Amino acid sequence: MPKHFTSISSVAPNVDSDELRATVAGTAAFAKRFASRFAADFYRLGAGGLSFSSIGIGTYLGEHTDADDEAYAGAVCHAVAAGVNVIDTAINYRAQRSERAVGAAVQRLFASGVATRQQLVVCSKGGYIPLDGTPPASRDAYREYVRREYIDQQILQPEEIVAGGHSLAPRFLRYCLAKSRQNLGLRCIDVYYLHNPEQQLAAVDGAELEGRLRAAFAVLEEAAIRKEIGVYGAATWDGLRASPGSKAHLSLERLTAIAREVAGDAHHFKCVQLPISFAMPEGIRSPTQSVAGRERSVVEAASELGLTVVASAPLMQSKLATGLPAELRAHFPGCETDAQCALSFVRAAPGVTTALVGMRQPSHVDENLAAFRA
Repeated sequence: MPKHFTSISSVAPNVDSDELRATVAGTAAFAKRFASRFAADFYRLGAGGLSFSSIGIGTYLGEHTDADDEAYAGAVCHAVAAGVNVIDTAINYRAQRSERAVGAAVQRLFASGVATRQQLVVCSKGGYIPLDGTPPASRDAYREYVRREYIDQQILQPEEIVAGGHSLAPRFLRYCLAKSRQNLGLRCIDVYYLHNPEQQLAAVDGAELEGRLRAAFAVLEEAAIRKEIGVYGAATWDGLRASPGSKAHLSLERLTAIAREVAGDAHHFKCVQLPISFAMPEGIRSPTQSVAGRERSVVEAASELGLTVVASAPLMQSKLATGLPAELRAHFPGCETDAQCALSFVRAAPGVTTALVGMRQPSHVDENLAAFRA
C-alpha cells in the first residue's frame, strides 16, 4: 500500500452510517431551525432530498498560512451558526489546508452543539495533484514532489498525468478521496466532485475521456456503496459552458449516460458545479447543452436530467463585489452592496440550488446573508 494512502473507514464502526453523513431529516431540521430568519426560498431541496442553503461557503482563495487556516475555520463556524449548511472545498485548495480548516471547523461545530453531522452538506473534489501544506519553491521542485510522492509510491503513472497535474486515474482518485476524508475528519463526504474533468481534453480526445470518466465513475459508485460519499458529480470551469464542438465541451447528457452505463438507474451522479455570475452567465443563458436533441442551457439540461446545480464564483473572486454600474444595481432594490446584488442575481436564477461564495471573515458572511433575511 502506498505510504500516504490512509483511510478512516474504520472510524466509529458501531455507529449507524446515517449518523455520519448529511441526511434528509437532519438537513430539514437545520432548515426549519433557521427558516424564519430568511426569505421563504432560502433553503432548497437538492441531491438525495437534502435541504441545501442557497448560499454556501467556499474555501478556494487565500495564502498558505496558519492565519488563513484559522480565518477559514472561523468563517465556516460563523456561517453555519448563521444558517449556512453547504460547505465546499477541494483537496488541492491551498495545498490541502482548506480541507483541514473545514475539518477543524466542523469538529468545533459538532463539539459545541451548533450543528450535527446530519445537518451539514460537506462537499469536496478530486482530480488535481494536491500539494501538502506549502507549494514547492520551483517548477523543478514540483516535479520532484510529484515523482517522490505520487509516482514512486505507485499512486500515479507518468502517462496518467495531464497538463502536469491533473488525473482521473482510479488509484489516484481512491487516494484523493481517502486523503480528503482524513483531512476533513469525516467518514462520508456528502458531495464529491471530479474536478474540472475537461482538463483531460488538453491531452486526449472525447472518446478517451469517456473511457477515463467511466473508470472514474466506477470508483465513485463503489465509494457511494461503501457510504464514503453520498453522491458525486462534476465541478467544471469551462466544460459545461463551452459551445458544442469546441475542444473543452462536456455534455451533461453523456455524463449522465455514462453513469447509467456504470450503475444503472440507481447511479449516484447527481450534482454539477460551474461558474455563474454577471460576468459569466452562459450556464443560465447559452444553449451549450442538448437533451434528446433539444438545445438547452446548462441549468435547463440539469433540471431535465435530475441534477442539482451549484454555482461557483458568483463574485468572480471578489471582482464583482464592488464597482457595479448604477443601472445594474437598480434592478436589485433590496440590496445594499454590490456583493449582495451579484449574489442575488445568481441565487434567483431558476434551476440554481446553491451559490457558493468564498468567505474568510465573519463580516463578509453577515454582509452576504443580509440581503436574504426575512
